[in-house]
Amino acid sequence: MDDKKDEMDSTANKIDPARADRDDPLRAFRDRFELPQGVIYLDGNSLGALPKSVRQRVAKTISEEWGEQLIRSWNSADWVHLPQRVGERIARLIGAEERTVVAADSTSINLFKVLSAALDLNTDRRKIVSERENFPTDLYIAEGVAKQIGKGHRLVLADTPQDILGMLDEDVAVLMLTHVNYRNGYRHDMPALTKSAHEKGILVIWDLAHTAGAMPIDLTGAQADFAIGCGYKYLNGGPGAPAFLYVNPRHQGGFRQPLSGWFGHRAPFDFDAGYRPSEGVEQYLCGTPPVLAMVAMDEAMALWDDVDMETVRAKSVAMCDLFIQEIDTYAEEFGLTLATPRDPHLRGSQVSYSCHNGYAIMQALIARGVIGDFRAPDIIRFGMAPLYLSFAEVSEAAAILKQILETRTWDQPEYHVRGAVT
Repeated sequence: MDDKKDEMDSTANKIDPARADRDDPLRAFRDRFELPQGVIYLDGNSLGALPKSVRQRVAKTISEEWGEQLIRSWNSADWVHLPQRVGERIARLIGAEERTVVAADSTSINLFKVLSAALDLNTDRRKIVSERENFPTDLYIAEGVAKQIGKGHRLVLADTPQDILGMLDEDVAVLMLTHVNYRNGYRHDMPALTKSAHEKGILVIWDLAHTAGAMPIDLTGAQADFAIGCGYKYLNGGPGAPAFLYVNPRHQGGFRQPLSGWFGHRAPFDFDAGYRPSEGVEQYLCGTPPVLAMVAMDEAMALWDDVDMETVRAKSVAMCDLFIQEIDTYAEEFGLTLATPRDPHLRGSQVSYSCHNGYAIMQALIARGVIGDFRAPDIIRFGMAPLYLSFAEVSEAAAILKQILETRTWDQPEYHVRGAVT
């Protein structure tokens, strides 16, 4: 399927929600999720909804595998290979080769692993290039790795995506970018940027936190060096779900990642006193996997076995277009400025607006059953999860936002009280 042909131009096509839902090839997937009554969930880009089968799978693991089989389940239920099994399922969604992806740890820890490894491969270079608008934890990890190495490495930040190419010089070791920006939804051109970096001897790390499960990716075709991502957003693996990492086959076995735990050992159950790293992507494992979380992730990923990612992307684009079209009718009147690119080729699966009193507006929306989120200083953000979201819900959410703005419902004192999580 031609991605550019099927992605809809938001300025040229008026979408009828009822017809779009009727013709939706993904509509049957909604019944495979537990969704609260009276809630329009537009925050799947922060925490995905619960697949119904996960509840049963985790219960079985607790009662039968742990409760009855006890430690035998490491073999009888194959707990020991969960990181590889989940990794292979994720690999299909991100265009990765076999035995290049494992599920493990958190996104931040996996970034520490692959960034340390990448810098070790480019030892004569000192710069890590990223962008100022990257997700903060990625920048924090990069700062920490640079200080730990202590050889003059430094993090250099681009102010805009357009500035990145001009910063790629002979002293850059690693280009580290999030494919889809968490605040405004801007999507980088992965193949083009990777190619430009490689032409100058620069290794590239892609953070796929807002990409995996929302659109097709081809890491192999893009010749990416490393990638990381989380399991709890569009992949619906549950709160704090295991993350994943990808290592291009050309980089496997030629160096060590710094967290040399026993699951990354070539023969972990030989219990050698000395560390011998695995030659494959398993080297990027560390300690014992959290079985209950990994089982939930494995079951959530099984749902994706029946999903065509091109179809997911087409619906995502159409839902974002619909939302933008509906809000366009009143955005200027109420001071909403679209922060997300209108061009679907330049955005992920979210729509963000900047506005005054954005926090209070989002709290008023949540009180009405429309769950999105707020990102400082002034962004209200709405994630489109195609597997369980309907076009009718997208349209209704836009209508409720208009009502809240018209009636100034957001100006009630309780909506201005800041909490730790929004």
